[in-house]
Amino acid sequence: MKAQGRYPGTVSLYTLEVRPVLDRPVAVVGFDGWVNAGRSATGATDHLSGDGVVVARFDSDALFDYRDVRPTLRFSEGVPQGIDYPEVTLTWREWDGRDMLVLTGPEPSLAWRTFAASAAELASMLGVVEHISLGGIPWAAPHTRPVSIITTASSREGLSERGEHPEGLLSVPSSATSAVEQAMIDTGIPTVGFWARVPNYIGSTFYGASLALVERVAEHLGIAVDVSELASEAAEQRVQIDAIAEGRPDVKTLVQRLEALVDDEPSVSGEQLAGEIERFLRSRDEGMGGE
Repeated sequence: MKAQGRYPGTVSLYTLEVRPVLDRPVAVVGFDGWVNAGRSATGATDHLSGDGVVVARFDSDALFDYRDVRPTLRFSEGVPQGIDYPEVTLTWREWDGRDMLVLTGPEPSLAWRTFAASAAELASMLGVVEHISLGGIPWAAPHTRPVSIITTASSREGLSERGEHPEGLLSVPSSATSAVEQAMIDTGIPTVGFWARVPNYIGSTFYGASLALVERVAEHLGIAVDVSELASEAAEQRVQIDAIAEGRPDVKTLVQRLEALVDDEPSVSGEQLAGEIERFLRSRDEGMGGE
C-alpha cells in the first residue's frame, strides 16, 4: 500500500510504503550532518533500525541540493550501473516488545519547515507517543572516561534527575534534527533529546558515543537492546586510540590533562576544557610549521 503525505500548501514529501499496526510507538531521530560528531547519532540510529521494515521514504529531490550532498554513480567495467541518491527513511523495528520508528539519513539541506511538518504529520498518523532526538557534539573530553550525555526535553518533567542538561538561555545553530523535534512539540508529541559529548581530538567514527546513546535510549524506555556488536567495536577502537596516544606524546599529554580536569573537578567549565584542546591544536600546528 502506498499513500502520499501532504502538508497544507506544500507538495508531497513522503511516500508511505507500509502501514504497520503499532502499539504506542516511539520515534527516534538522528541525521548525518550537523550535531553528529563522531557519527554518534547515525551510528546509534543504524544500530536501532538494523534490518527493520522501511515504512516511509522522503522525496530526495525536495530535500537535497545534490551539489552539496552528491549522489553516488556506480560503474562496472566502465559501464554506468546507476545512481544512488541520498535518502531519508523511516524504519520500523521492534526492540523488547517496544515498537520503534527510526528516522534517519543525510541531514536535509532544503525545505526544513515542510520536512519537519511532514515528519510530525507522519508520526501523528502512526500513533507516536514520544519523540527522541539523538546527536553528538564535539567536546573537550578524554576518550578514557565514560561518554557523558546532555539531556533536553519538551518539559522540565521530561528531564531525568541524573541527566545533565543545559542551564540558562542558550542560542545555538540549529539542525534538521531540532527542526523535526520542534514540529513534534508543536503537534503535541512529548520529546526528549540525548546528545553525546564526543572527544574533539577524534576526527572519525567514535563507537563509544553511539554505544552510550543506544544505552541511554534503552534505559529511558525501560527496554533491553542488544549492544554487543557496538560494545565490541567500541572496545576495539579504545585499544587503537590508546596505542596512538602512547605513540604521540602530545596526544598522551592532552589526554592526561583532560583526565585530571574531569577527575579532580567534575564541574569543570567548558571553557577550561576547550582551553586544553586549543593548547593542543596550537602546539601541534606550531610543531608542523617548524618541520
